[in-house]
Amino acid sequence: MVDPARARHLKEDGNRAFGARDYVKAEALYSKALIADPSEPALYTNRAMTRLRMHLWDGVVADCTACLDLAPDRMKAYYYLSLAYIPLEDYDEALRMALVAHNLCVQTDDRSLTAVTSQVLQCKRERWEAIERRRKRETSALENETLDFFEQDREDVLKMVIDDAHKRDIIREYDEKLHAIQDIFERARNSDQKARSVPDWLIDEISFCVMHDPVMTKSGKSYERAHILEHLRRSQTDPQSREPLYPHELRPNLQLREACRQFLEENAWAVDY
Repeated sequence: MVDPARARHLKEDGNRAFGARDYVKAEALYSKALIADPSEPALYTNRAMTRLRMHLWDGVVADCTACLDLAPDRMKAYYYLSLAYIPLEDYDEALRMALVAHNLCVQTDDRSLTAVTSQVLQCKRERWEAIERRRKRETSALENETLDFFEQDREDVLKMVIDDAHKRDIIREYDEKLHAIQDIFERARNSDQKARSVPDWLIDEISFCVMHDPVMTKSGKSYERAHILEHLRRSQTDPQSREPLYPHELRPNLQLREACRQFLEENAWAVDY
């Protein structure tokens, strides 16, 4: 039988245990509260928050999914999902959940906007670093495959040659090819020694994309022109200060625009960030 009063009492006990950092006890109390009232969304997010502290990532996902089945606009559930998906190495889903949480924060003027914005940027970094690690693994595998191919090809050719002088010419020719291939990959590795990372000042905090035409608000914060104008069409407030803001008050940030242009010119890969 559903017992909301008992669920509230257990939730309060769980909150006290959480505040005392007794996460095992808090999780158990929230679980009992959910037995008493499985229709209360806040109980799922409370237990998810506890499971985040306990590094029970799959449990966080399960709780947040259950919460969203009951309350599809519960911002905390999306935020906790994003936090859990990073250690689960599902970076695309972590970013997607963080963006949904961010959008809900903007719509409701939620005080968690700063934390959620940081989470979106963290997801972008984690996702990009994962792409970089995969790219480097694939490059290394390609190098090994290419070298193995030429070495095998050399052996096959040598089997068909009888003359020793001709064999020496073939060996020298293939050695030159192998050294050239190794040099190409080595130069590529050397160019990668500088870590590929996109600085925060390059990122528009509305779209979380690289800026090309930044404009500055009265508070001194810069955004991509198209995205801040789109925001002002929906709400004529500064995204950061929440003070009134109108399109005619925006000013081009020419210094930042030149810095963005130069960065992208020297780091063309950042366009896909």
